Amino acid sequence: MFGIPGKSPITMTQKAERHIARLMTDQGKMGLRIGVKKGGCAGMEYTMEFADQIDPHEEVVEQGDARVLIAPMAQMFLFGTQIDYETGLLESGFQFRNPNVSDACGCGESIKFDDVETLKARMEAAKAAE
Repeated sequence: MFGIPGKSPITMTQKAERHIARLMTDQGKMGLRIGVKKGGCAGMEYTMEFADQIDPHEEVVEQGDARVLIAPMAQMFLFGTQIDYETGLLESGFQFRNPNVSDACGCGESIKFDDVETLKARMEAAKAAE
């Protein structure tokens, strides 16, 4: 939908790839669906859920044994995002390094994206650079 032919909309670190692949196997699912929704003090939140099937409009990113499905309405917001999995002393989880985020709340649970025109311009520039 918003992709650039030949360019993956997101990337995964090896740690994220291994963790997603393990979760898919453990849960017996087709992949991990990521998206965004309205919510939180900054305005938007990431969503993650296991998927039993792939919607024909989803962007599918496969890396090794990991499969990430990007919901259609989230594709332009997630373009250029790197997904990592970090393990710490007090908490572990997925980290999204997203160049489209312009602000985040203090608790780290929600984000604010650049305006749609800025996102479209960034994607057009990436297409032109190909």
